[in-house]
Amino acid sequence: MTTAIADPIAGPRPVASYRHTALLIGVMLVMAGMGAFFQYRAASSGATTLPHPQRMAGLYLSLIAMEWGLVLYIWRAGLRLAGASLRDLIGGRWNSPRAVATDVLLAASTWGVWTGLSWSIDRVLGPGHAASVSSMLPHQPLDIALWIAVSMSAGFAEELVFRGYFQAQFHALTRNASVALALQAILFGVTHGYQGVRACVTITLYGLLMGALANARGSLRPGMVAHAWTDIAAGIFRI
Repeated sequence: MTTAIADPIAGPRPVASYRHTALLIGVMLVMAGMGAFFQYRAASSGATTLPHPQRMAGLYLSLIAMEWGLVLYIWRAGLRLAGASLRDLIGGRWNSPRAVATDVLLAASTWGVWTGLSWSIDRVLGPGHAASVSSMLPHQPLDIALWIAVSMSAGFAEELVFRGYFQAQFHALTRNASVALALQAILFGVTHGYQGVRACVTITLYGLLMGALANARGSLRPGMVAHAWTDIAAGIFRI
């Protein structure tokens, strides 16, 4: 899954204008920088206590809105103008129970591989998340319900944005699927820089794994399932 629009002669074509892509990258980098700044301030002030439940709910709802805002921006201001669709970008079809089961099994296998790899990295280098990130995890029943909604939104939106949109755009720009795979993963890691440099590197590796899965399957569907479950398990079961 490296491009949604392919020309048998000219090769992969972009799914949106490069101006659209540059603007999206700029916005995401600014948001990542702001997140890193606030995390630094929180760590410097020792603010690691749990936020008020209403603030947690507000945080989760804002994250959900942001994820779907990215999807809307890509769809309305990018894909439609280039003659592509969300279905083109996602790829694959769930037109039978077997197709669904196959993607779920691929997602479970990928999550297992990632869990083992992440555990090994943590054993060697220590935990990779910023200390203040733990205060964002759910603790109350309402938090847990909203966290699941956040995780499902992130699974769909972030796979669509990075393994779908950016991987397709970088493939069209570089004419090299491997370079496109690497570039989207690096960007994915950098936009999570608010979690710390160590986590940024780990998340880049996660982006490489998800991108390879998308390429191998020709669909974002198993990656979306694996991504959503990874976030759910990390928040609720601390896995």
